[in-house]
Amino acid sequence: MDEKAPAEGHLALADGQQYEVSDWEKAAAAVLRKAGRLGADDPDSAAWDALTRPTLDGIGVPPLGTAALVAGLPDPGVPGAAPYTRGRTLSRPEDGWDVRAAFADPDPGATAKAAVTDLENGATSLWLQVGPTGLPHEDLATALDGVLLDLAPVVLETDGDAVPAAEAFAAVIAERGVTPAEGTNLGADPIGAAVRRGRVPEGVEHVVTRVAELAREARTLAVVVDGTAVHDLGASDAQELGYTLAVGIVYLRVLEGAGIDATEAAPLLEFRYAATDEQFPTIAKLRAARRLWARVLELCDVDREVRGQRQHAVTSRPMMSKYDPWVNMLRTCVASFAAGVGGADAVTVLPFDAPLGLPDAFSRRIARNTSSLLVSESHVAKVTDPAGGAFGVEKLTDDLARAGWAELGAIEESGGVLAALADGSLTGRIEQVAAERHVQIAKRTRPLTGLTEFPHLHETLPERRPYADGSLVVHPYGHAFERLRDEPVADRVFLATMGTVAAHTARATFAGNLFAAGGVDVVPAGKTEGVDDVLASYAGQRVVCLAGPDKAYDAWGAELVTALREAGAAWVIIAGISTGSITETVDDSCAMGVDALDFLHRTREKLA
Repeated sequence: MDEKAPAEGHLALADGQQYEVSDWEKAAAAVLRKAGRLGADDPDSAAWDALTRPTLDGIGVPPLGTAALVAGLPDPGVPGAAPYTRGRTLSRPEDGWDVRAAFADPDPGATAKAAVTDLENGATSLWLQVGPTGLPHEDLATALDGVLLDLAPVVLETDGDAVPAAEAFAAVIAERGVTPAEGTNLGADPIGAAVRRGRVPEGVEHVVTRVAELAREARTLAVVVDGTAVHDLGASDAQELGYTLAVGIVYLRVLEGAGIDATEAAPLLEFRYAATDEQFPTIAKLRAARRLWARVLELCDVDREVRGQRQHAVTSRPMMSKYDPWVNMLRTCVASFAAGVGGADAVTVLPFDAPLGLPDAFSRRIARNTSSLLVSESHVAKVTDPAGGAFGVEKLTDDLARAGWAELGAIEESGGVLAALADGSLTGRIEQVAAERHVQIAKRTRPLTGLTEFPHLHETLPERRPYADGSLVVHPYGHAFERLRDEPVADRVFLATMGTVAAHTARATFAGNLFAAGGVDVVPAGKTEGVDDVLASYAGQRVVCLAGPDKAYDAWGAELVTALREAGAAWVIIAGISTGSITETVDDSCAMGVDALDFLHRTREKLA
C-alpha cells in the first residue's frame, strides 16, 4: 500500500451528524475481527489495509473517501475546460451518451437488417468491423442500406489496411450526397490492428495520411486510437492509458508531417477504451485519460478549445465468459454505468452472448436497452461528471493519471510505441500483468461468477453463428477454466459428506463448486452418521473428497479414509484445513486460497 490511513478528519452524514475517521475505523475493525480478518491485537487503523483493494497497477482503491486523500491534488477544473478531467463538454447531450451498436457479421444483408433495427430501437450510432474479421468493404453500401448517414454516425474498424474500407465508405457518402453525422469516423488505426495480430506495425504513415485526406474531404473523423487492442491482450488500466497516449502522439506526428497543423489534427482523433465491471477504476481511467491527453496537446501547443479527448467506451471483451453467459449482462451493466459516469461520449455494450459467436436479436436488444435504461430511466447522464468531487474517485483518477504517464515515459524511453512493440518491451510488461491476473484468478481472489465461482456444470449453452475467420484476438480472463470446462471428465468425484446437512453443507458446497469450475461433477453421500452410512453411498469412484466439520474429521475421519481406500478409492481429498491426524491419511486438500487450477489439474489426472 502506497497510501496509509488518514490520520485525521471527520465524516459528515446526511442527518448532519459528525464522526471522526477513528469512529469508522473502530466500527470497521470490530466487524473484521468477528470475521477473522483482523486479530485481537491489531490496531483499528489496520482496517484500511484489510479493506483496500489493490489494482493490477499496484494502486489501492480505498474503502472510504476522506478529504485527506485529495489533499494537494491538482485542480480537476470544470467540465468542458482544460484539463478536461471532468468531461469533454460543459454539459451532456439531452439523450445522454451516444449508444453505439457493434457489428461484425460478414453478411451485409444481416448487418443491414440488424443496423436498422438497432437504430429504430435506441441505438444512435454504428460501429462496423470491416475486413477479414467482419464485413467485406465491397459490401459497405449494402450493409448501410436504410441507414441515414446524416443522422447516424458510422465508425469503421479494420484489422489491416484501413485505406480500402475508408475509400469504400467515402464513396458511399459521396454517392448519397449527404454531410455525414457528427462523430462519423473512417477508423484508421494501423498500430492497433498490428498489435491484435502480434505483428510490428507497417505502413503507418501511408495509412493515416491517406485516410486523413479522405476524412477531410468527407468531413468526418479519421483515426481511432484503440486502447482495447492491448486491453484484450491483458493490459492493466495504466498500460492502456500509456499505450493510447503513445499511439496518439504517433498519429499526431504523422498528420503534422502531412502538413496538418496539430490544432487541426487533434479533432480528427477518437480514443477507444475498455470499460470493465470494476466500476471505480473504469470511471477514474476515463477521467485520467482526458487529463493526460489534454496535457499532451498542451505540450504540442494545441489550442485549449480542442484539447478535449473524444472517447468511445466498450464493455470489456476479456471480462466476459462463454460459460453461464447470462452473467455477462450483469458485468456489462456495471461497465456501461461506469463508462457513462466516467464521461464517455459513446458507449458500446457488447451483447452477453458475444463470446459464443455472432449475437442474436435478443442479445442485441438487451445490449442497447442497457444504455437506454441507464440514460432514460436511471438518469445517469443528467449530471455531468457525477463522480467529480468524490474523494476516492479523485484520488484514484490522480493515481491512474500518474501511472499512465509513467507508462508513456517507459514507452518513449524505448523510442516510442513502434520501437517498444518491435523490441517486445511493451508486450513484455503486458504479459507480466496478465500473468499476475492469471494467478489471482487461479487462486480465486479475483472471482469470475459463473466460471470460477458458482459454475453451472450441466448448462446448455445457446448456439450462435461463428465469427468470420481470423476474428479479433482476445485473451479471456477465465480462459484457463474455460479450457477445463471445454473438456469435462466422465468420471465423478465421490463427495463423502460427514454428519448432518447443516454440519457438512458449507464445505460440501465449496468443494462441489470448486470441482465444477474444472468440469468435474460430484456424487454426494448426503446425510451420514458414520463410516457405514458413507460406504453405503459409495460406488467405487477413484477419487473421493471428504466434506464435513472438524469435529467429524477428528472423530471418525481417519477411520473413514481407511475404509474408503479398502473399498477402492485411489485418491482421497479433504475439504478445508484440519490439523488433526486425518491430514496424514489423505492425499490432497482444498480450501480457500488454494491454487484452484493446480488442484483441478491434479484431480483430473487422477480421474483420467
